[in-house]
Amino acid sequence: LELNDYKRNAPKVSEGFIEAAKFLKEQRIFSARDLPYTTQLIPMAVLFALLGNKTQDAVVKEKIARWYWSGVLGEMYGSANETRYANDITEVMPWIEDGKVEPDTVSRAYFNPIRLLSLQTRQSAAYKGIMALILQAGAKDFISGSKMDFIVFLDENTDIHHIFPKAYCEKQYIERTKWNSIVNKTPIFARTNRIIGGSPPSNYLKKMEEAGHVNSEQVNEFVSSHKIDVQAMRNDDFVSFFIKRAKSLLNLIGTAMGKTIAERDNDEII
Repeated sequence: LELNDYKRNAPKVSEGFIEAAKFLKEQRIFSARDLPYTTQLIPMAVLFALLGNKTQDAVVKEKIARWYWSGVLGEMYGSANETRYANDITEVMPWIEDGKVEPDTVSRAYFNPIRLLSLQTRQSAAYKGIMALILQAGAKDFISGSKMDFIVFLDENTDIHHIFPKAYCEKQYIERTKWNSIVNKTPIFARTNRIIGGSPPSNYLKKMEEAGHVNSEQVNEFVSSHKIDVQAMRNDDFVSFFIKRAKSLLNLIGTAMGKTIAERDNDEII
């Protein structure tokens, strides 16, 4: 890279990174620790630099989002990234302009439904991505009903917690691979998590209502906003809750990637 080339392009690429950060906030990725891939920021910044004001167009933004989520949920940026950087730029730009040929990152991205079971910690890009999709779908705090936007998310010390608490699941001899998977987790305010404690869902939902924090209709609305089946929670029915939430998460994933999740209704998968 020649110094003159750097000087000529640095301001534009810097602006590309700033626009990429704005885009990530729109996708409900609010902090560095919740960013699925730092590596994917590099081609994203270049795309924003090259496209300029076009990224404000809904059609263009939609394609960038599809490319982004395909990379995250297809876990395409785990290794050998330099080649993918170059390919993404040379393939995404013409795709945005004429829409004829999907970039490799979009066409090859695949999410195996069983992957939900192995997403156990936030170290995985797909784990972080799914949590952002839950926020994007309009998740509200169980008690306050506040939408988890940028300011509220940070102010309320929001973190990821179990829906059926760990202590309860262990007493019920539920498999760890299930209760500790992403299917049984969601973003919750710190204050709300303290009220949940280790109680079964039927217990802590009732406790919220009896303490006058919320009424039953509000609880139903707020919990449902996390793509959770409220009735299964009120019945402490982990199996029904688990299957329904897994399907809801697969719906979010399929919509973000712009494709149907293959074999999701296969008996063996279920």
